[in-house]
Amino acid sequence: MRCPDCGYEDSRVIDSRPTDNKIRRRRECLSCKGRFTTYEIVENIPLMVIKNNGTIQPFDRQKLVDRLLRATIKRPVKLEELENMVENIVTELKNKFQREVTSEKIGELVLRKLKDADHVAYIRFASVYRDFGDVESFINFIAELSDEKTETTE
Repeated sequence: MRCPDCGYEDSRVIDSRPTDNKIRRRRECLSCKGRFTTYEIVENIPLMVIKNNGTIQPFDRQKLVDRLLRATIKRPVKLEELENMVENIVTELKNKFQREVTSEKIGELVLRKLKDADHVAYIRFASVYRDFGDVESFINFIAELSDEKTETTE
């Protein structure tokens, strides 16, 4: 941080305090020993979802939790587990530093998490998300899951 008095490029932080959506820092110039205050604003970039029809809307965390609750009705999956799933998905998306993500990508992340948590919930979510065109494709999907489960138990 450049000193406002002498223009020296380096300073040390003496004190930091959070205020509203800012961080107030008291600094001291390493050259002239002058003190000054800076404010840092925490940037929160909203995540936008590109829907299948091309429209873009803000990511709604609660909507994702609601969809997971529907898939896990009467299943031994705790609400805390679902919230952790959603938190992991949000973190994964934000760590990629993309402002926009497709609903398809979110759906794939959800399926991957549900597959590890509960197979019935996974099938329920997939039946809506993948929108199977016929019974045969749905049966094939379940058969693939059954084959994977058999391979992992052997």
